[in-house]
Amino acid sequence: MSITTTRRATLLGSAGLAGAALASPAIAQRAPIRLGGLTTLEGPFATGGQDSFRCVQMELERINSTVGGRRIEFIRESSNAQADVALARARKLIEQDNVDIILGPLSGAEGIALRDYSRTLTGKTIVNGSSGAADTTLRNPSPNFFRFSTDGTQWMAGLGNHVFRNMNIREVAVAAGDYAFPYAQVFGFNIEYCRAGGRVQHYWAPLGTTDFSAQIAQINRSSAGAVVVVHGGTDGLAFMTQYAQSGGNKPLIAGSIMADQTMLSARGPHRRVMVGMISGGPIADVIDDPTWREFVERYRRRWLNEGGFQSPSIHGVNYTTNLYGILHALREVDGDLGNNQEAFQRALAAARITAPTGAAVRLDHNRQAISDIFLNRIEERDGRAQVVAFARAEGVNQTLNTPEAQFLALGAPSRDNPGCVPAAS
Repeated sequence: MSITTTRRATLLGSAGLAGAALASPAIAQRAPIRLGGLTTLEGPFATGGQDSFRCVQMELERINSTVGGRRIEFIRESSNAQADVALARARKLIEQDNVDIILGPLSGAEGIALRDYSRTLTGKTIVNGSSGAADTTLRNPSPNFFRFSTDGTQWMAGLGNHVFRNMNIREVAVAAGDYAFPYAQVFGFNIEYCRAGGRVQHYWAPLGTTDFSAQIAQINRSSAGAVVVVHGGTDGLAFMTQYAQSGGNKPLIAGSIMADQTMLSARGPHRRVMVGMISGGPIADVIDDPTWREFVERYRRRWLNEGGFQSPSIHGVNYTTNLYGILHALREVDGDLGNNQEAFQRALAAARITAPTGAAVRLDHNRQAISDIFLNRIEERDGRAQVVAFARAEGVNQTLNTPEAQFLALGAPSRDNPGCVPAAS
């Protein structure tokens, strides 16, 4: 499904081009850069996908859709969080819309599909949107797939140790989606929690599950001292609603896309049980950082009256961080995408940027982000539930600062390999 840009964005882009033409006729003759945006506007993550495009549009408006002396044409495309659909829409962007760069996708399995597709392309670049499967970049990475956002395993850094050592919980029930992104999140939590001595029972469910009642009944009867919920979108909303209706009262630990405005902005009984919930992730609504406060204020001014949230979603922030990587590299090469984008891709690999959260971001040898992770708690503030950062780990890499060979030897995250390896005695 093609989505046309808003009239306002088009006008702003035209205004930027007009300004550039007045300043430099030579620059004005250069063809626009065609940036393809791919997110999920259908399926369980549609709300997060909408916020992704809000944030990208806001940042393109801020620079008058012009960088390195060239206008950016933003061509939008949508998937439904399924890998085959994302791949078909990416092919359409490349083959029919002739985009130079793709910014996307949103969901984990989609990211792995586009990583593989990027290997077949010459003179094109794919920069991640918000997808967070670990193996997209950790194993068999592609030379022209870049990810300035951290992955699902990184987002859990510090959480397992906090639950075991500070909350003194020795056994948890993990309720998680049965696909690539939750595998990464569960793996990241379990590595710390099981090494510390914790025990885990897993309850997997396919993406798109609507009835969790049988799982929740088992969890409520179990000896687990807390529930780790790693769902998202409408799946997460259904699980939390049914958990609240079941009278569940165990402490809740969340995957990163559970503790987010896409969940908290929805009405329903789930919000009551979410207050006090602990999580880990790359953002929070409240971060004591001036860069973040400025970004949130601009977001509210631009979108609060046009369907936006009180605070940008995790997907919106991840797409923005990856957009910043693209814009930085385009400035470094003065908008030059010639020679099969070799100079542009070198500039991407060497980029040092600041995320909207204020976190420093750099890429490792697999073109994967190393950046900051927050431990968060949902609190009632100013009459509404907000995600508040109470701790921050700086410079978390994709192996959670474990030597790479040792981390890779643990195997790829999956439902059969959830990372629960006890510490060696």
